[in-house]
Amino acid sequence: MKIKILNLLFVSLLLSSCYTEVLIEDSYIDEPAVSTESLLRSHDLWYVDITATQGAGEVAFMEYAFTLSFVNGTLYANNKLVGIGKTGSGLGIDVGFYESGLGEIQIDHDVYGRYFMDVFVVDHNTLELYDSLSDTSYFLEGYQMNEFDFDYIFYDNLSYFLQEYDVWEKVYTSQEGMLNDFDNENFLSFNTDMFQSSIDAPGTPISNLQWDFEGEYRVYDTAYDEMLKTLTLAYRSSSNDYFELYVINDSTVELYHPSSETVYRFKGRGYRQYLKSSDNSVGKKRIKTSNPVMKVERSRK
Repeated sequence: MKIKILNLLFVSLLLSSCYTEVLIEDSYIDEPAVSTESLLRSHDLWYVDITATQGAGEVAFMEYAFTLSFVNGTLYANNKLVGIGKTGSGLGIDVGFYESGLGEIQIDHDVYGRYFMDVFVVDHNTLELYDSLSDTSYFLEGYQMNEFDFDYIFYDNLSYFLQEYDVWEKVYTSQEGMLNDFDNENFLSFNTDMFQSSIDAPGTPISNLQWDFEGEYRVYDTAYDEMLKTLTLAYRSSSNDYFELYVINDSTVELYHPSSETVYRFKGRGYRQYLKSSDNSVGKKRIKTSNPVMKVERSRK
């Protein structure tokens, strides 16, 4: 059950009055023991659970943020997976400032402007931020830095990670494995649900790439292994490729092709950096969805 902070404070004061003699003077107002500010700062990181969002509207900066942090009036956000856990010592970058009141918060975002949101307590580590103008609620899960699983967030949002580079260039193909058509593809590029691939020679400048193939792609969760993701490339020619997807670091992925038993390594080029001064470079808007589940077991030994 969610409780607005102002109501929570009122109930606390009523209960305490049963046991404590309270003197009220016209010129004196006691400061409440719990404040919105202390709740916001009770956790280092607040993960924005975008799939729990309620309402048909949107608050722009919330749609891009993986995490938010409230530190002495400054709002920090991790809007990108590349560098998450390292940028700003894990907090991300400074995206604006905030002021908190009783059960509410005013946020002045450097790109998207000012928002007034109500703050509700859902449970001991979950807050709801409600924007009355759009009639939309966002739910934040609180974590301390030393307990936050950055790797899990990475794997839980791999589709966004693939879109954070302009292209992925193949830098390694294993000697093991049977010959197959994907051996010839040296570049991949991912958008919201479409991909392109190129057989241009390694090292070709991004601006000179010719895209030879395109189609739809999908990242899947797997039923038996929460840290295993799979990737399908559905070419417009009706052929399909299926891979196990592994993250090596925040600029390198491996694709294991079970049908040929070949390992490919791709490195990201053209990182789409977040810039506070430009709307079109904020990052990839997250949508209220979840990966489909594939009932497969890990093939790579």
